[in-house]
Amino acid sequence: MSDETFEPNEQHDFDSDPENGVEEHDALGGSTIMHSERFAIGIDLGGTNIQAGVVNQAGEVLGRAKIRTEADKGFEKVMDRVAAAARDACEEAGVKMSMIHTAGIGVPGPIDPDKGIVVEAVNLRWNKAPVVIALSDRLSVPVYADNDVNVAVYGEWRAGVGENRSNLLGVWVGTGVGGGLVINSQLHRGAHHSAGEIGHMIIHPGAHLGSRSVEHNCSRTAIVHELIKLIKANHHSMLPSLTNGKTSKIKSKILSIAYEQGDDLVCTVINDSADLLGMAISNVVTLLSLDMVILGGGLVEAIGKPYVDIVRDAIRREAFPESLRQIKVEASTLGDDAGLVGAGIMALEEHWK
Repeated sequence: MSDETFEPNEQHDFDSDPENGVEEHDALGGSTIMHSERFAIGIDLGGTNIQAGVVNQAGEVLGRAKIRTEADKGFEKVMDRVAAAARDACEEAGVKMSMIHTAGIGVPGPIDPDKGIVVEAVNLRWNKAPVVIALSDRLSVPVYADNDVNVAVYGEWRAGVGENRSNLLGVWVGTGVGGGLVINSQLHRGAHHSAGEIGHMIIHPGAHLGSRSVEHNCSRTAIVHELIKLIKANHHSMLPSLTNGKTSKIKSKILSIAYEQGDDLVCTVINDSADLLGMAISNVVTLLSLDMVILGGGLVEAIGKPYVDIVRDAIRREAFPESLRQIKVEASTLGDDAGLVGAGIMALEEHWK
């Protein structure tokens, strides 16, 4: 994508009123679906994979599809693949595209939701990409877009572990570290649509470049980098045998196997990273007086309760005042579905405001 700013240049006349009382059998001739029920396509767009699902207003996923992103083929081809995944999800759900009222998409980068533009998506190599108009053209429904962690946190807040909480922070730990905020029962984007980016907070200001931020120290990428460095410095670990010496194969699943088997090096590096993440989160908790933190992402899912416990202990140890030290810290309950559920619910709620 170039640096040119794209503006939507045409208006779609989308019908916002669902048909009433018309029954439709699913593709297998099973249960009936009423047209009066509202359906959205929820899409979680990542640098590697596209996940799409048909979501109803209760946050239930009725059908899903997953395909490779193939970001190297460029913006238009990726949008074609997103639309194809959406149609595949409809087919799996037994829901016709004509019954879809709207679509929501989470993208890995800051979004200008008013213009429907991805400001920058590093993993996709996009700048000022007109994702909303491109996808609405392909699906013929109104589309709403937001940051991928924002929509995941929204999903947990509306249909997961964060229900009924007014002020919370979600932190997703995987290839990087991302965050999303709900403040006073509203998703908080901030003046530049980038609120919640905890991964870019500086925690080691005196360190060399590439080692200063939360993401530089607490992401799975950072953990793997540290482990490889220590293994090369002759620290013992089972990781080389688990990957046949191919350290590029160290992903969350491999880390979880080594962690569960008590690999001292892996446990030390992951535990130190989790404690550091907890301290960083405690600063946000103190600053905003939050009542909940939700942890998600590939590393959290892979390591599970031990990781969450360490982060929780660090937050409660460091948060101020003392009353905040009993803050609720929980793992995501929607898992991989958090993004597509959040994108779908957000689209439905935005569409029927």
